[in-house]
Amino acid sequence: MAGTAAKLVDADTHVSENEQMWEHFEREMYHRRPVLISVPENTLYGDRNAMWLIDGNIFPKPAGKGGFALITPSAAKKQQIRTDISAGCREITDPEARLRDMDKSGFDVQVIYPTLFLIYLTDDVALEVALCRAYNRWMAEACAKGKDRLKWVVIPPLHSMEESIKELRWAKEHGAVGVFFRGIEGTRTLDDPYFFPVYQAASELDLPICVHQGSGCPTFINFFDLERNRQWSHSAILPLFAFNDIVNNRIPEKFPKLRIGFIEAYATWVPYLLHSFKRQFREQWKFSTTQDLFREFRIFIACETSENLPVIVDCIGEDNLVIGSDYGHNDPFEQRNLLPTLNSLTNIPKRIVDKMVRDNPCQLYGL
Repeated sequence: MAGTAAKLVDADTHVSENEQMWEHFEREMYHRRPVLISVPENTLYGDRNAMWLIDGNIFPKPAGKGGFALITPSAAKKQQIRTDISAGCREITDPEARLRDMDKSGFDVQVIYPTLFLIYLTDDVALEVALCRAYNRWMAEACAKGKDRLKWVVIPPLHSMEESIKELRWAKEHGAVGVFFRGIEGTRTLDDPYFFPVYQAASELDLPICVHQGSGCPTFINFFDLERNRQWSHSAILPLFAFNDIVNNRIPEKFPKLRIGFIEAYATWVPYLLHSFKRQFREQWKFSTTQDLFREFRIFIACETSENLPVIVDCIGEDNLVIGSDYGHNDPFEQRNLLPTLNSLTNIPKRIVDKMVRDNPCQLYGL
């Protein structure tokens, strides 16, 4: 890694939260920490038979109405029998092993997102603060052992703007490279002025807002049955709402230094939404090309190798695309073969492939 431009960056990987993380709960909140529980395999949950008990609710809820599946905790049989990635790598309890996995995949740097926090956890302000603090402190310690190759994204306790800003400042001092959001947070869309103090603080700290797919709206979660509707219905779709709200309310113009990434939501939806925007707002549309929007608004989109990349590049531009392996979750082929697959592409120029794993993620995350 001779310099920033030489770093190969995996823009989206994950950690599986573990019991050690909750030891960071402060004394007065320790009795409310997540507790690991298990159930017999012959229930409707099958081999997803371990959960976190948080404030009387189970996470994940891997079956039924309002259900969602996660790879945490590792104690579930479905995770224990995995052979693609060890628990020590998924949990970062063995950072050296994770670095060896990175060497095999060819990446110099991983940017790490949560797993448990992909789901809306609580309305309780004090509990949310304790959960986020514990996660952020554990991640800072774990990534500090990663030889400057493991980078993490801070989770702000968004029920409290004061505590969120404190967490952002602490996290910046301890190696964070982004700020985690889901496409809707509770009952608020991301254009809500309520979030502006966090956007301003992130801008001042040179931290991007990272809108990752996730089930941030409990109302949406409860609409859908996991077996029939899939998690897409309340998770992957939310960043599209956020893109609509952020772009059409011109949030980037209010924070002219702020960068925004849309992570693990694919990219094929972008041309569709922009076509819709131009029809709805044709008189106010100021961009001569769609690429100008991404350049001026400093918006980055994570894509996948199986998408129609020529169309996506033409829409978004070669300087605003990133890509991640989703390392730690459930696609071992993609995780292990992302770089060879990228380098085998013939439908886009090699310079664009290089930018997607080098210059662009370094620009997004300020590496």
